[in-house]
Amino acid sequence: MRFIFRVAATLQTAPEGVIDFRFQTKTDVQALLAEAGARPRHRWGQNFLIDGNLLRRLLTAAEIAPEDAVLEVGAGTGAVTDYLAEAAAAVVVVEIDPLLHELLDRRFSDRDNVTLLHGDVLTGKHEIRADVCDACRRAAVDVPGRLMLVANLPYNVATPLLIELLLDDCPFERFCFTVQRELADRFCASDHTKDYGPLTIIVHATCRVKRLAVLPPSVFWPRPKVESAMLRLDVDRNPFETPDGLRAFAELVHGGFAHRRKTLRYNLSRVLDDDALRTVEDEFDLSLRPEAIDVATWVHLGRRVVATRT
Repeated sequence: MRFIFRVAATLQTAPEGVIDFRFQTKTDVQALLAEAGARPRHRWGQNFLIDGNLLRRLLTAAEIAPEDAVLEVGAGTGAVTDYLAEAAAAVVVVEIDPLLHELLDRRFSDRDNVTLLHGDVLTGKHEIRADVCDACRRAAVDVPGRLMLVANLPYNVATPLLIELLLDDCPFERFCFTVQRELADRFCASDHTKDYGPLTIIVHATCRVKRLAVLPPSVFWPRPKVESAMLRLDVDRNPFETPDGLRAFAELVHGGFAHRRKTLRYNLSRVLDDDALRTVEDEFDLSLRPEAIDVATWVHLGRRVVATRT
C-alpha cells in the first residue's frame, strides 16, 4: 500500500511561542523512504532530524511570518518543508536525491507557494547554482517580508553554501540551520583560538550569531558519528557596502590566513601589492599572527585595503 504522510495538526503557535505541529517521526521517515524506493545516502549527507522538539526549536527560532520567503536546502522527506509550506508566502526547496525529489514533487505539486528544484545546490566548490539564486531573488521581490534560509543542512555543502549566500547580492536576512558541531564552533569562535579563521571573521563582520542548541547523534536517523549544533545568523550589515567590496574582503581574509603560523606581514605580502602593504603597515601591527587580530580590526584593515583599490 502506498504510504502518504499527512500533517495531523493544524498550523498554530502555542501561547508561549512554541509551534504546535506534527513533525515526521523516525517511522514516518522510513515509510516515506520506502515509498520512494530510497535509502539514506552518506554521500549526500542524509541524516534526518527526527526529534520533534528540536524541529520546533529550529522553526520557532526562525520566526517565519506569513509574508516571508524561505530557502530550504536538503529537504529529504519534507519534514521541514511541511511546516514551511504552511507558514511562509514562498518556499524554494532544493533536493539532490532524484528519488526524494520525485517524492517531494508528488507531495507539494498542489502548493503554489512551493518551488522545487532538483540537483546539487552548488555548481562548483564556491558557486551556487544560478537557478537557485534566481528563484530566491524572485521570491524576495514577490513577497513583502524577509528572505531567509531554514534547513537541516547536509554537512558536505554547509560551509560553501552559507559563505556564498552571505557574499552574494541576494538579500537574505536570516539563516537558521543545523550543521556539524565542529563547523558551528568555527562560526562562534573567538580570536586567539584554533577555531577562529576566515569563516568566523566573514560571518561576524556581517551577522549576529546565536548558538541555539547542541544536538547529539541520537536525534538523527541514521545516527551521524559526530555531534551537531543549531545556529541562527541575523544579517545586519555589510561593512563594505557592496557585494564586490565584501567579496574582496573575504579574499583578503583568506589570504591573511593562508599560513596560520606565519605573521600577517608574511601572508599579506603575498596577496597585496607594495603600495597597499605599505598603507596598512603604517596603521596595523603586521608582526602578529592572523588569529590574533579581532573581527573589528580585520574589518578596519579590509576597508583600508579596499580603499586603495578604488
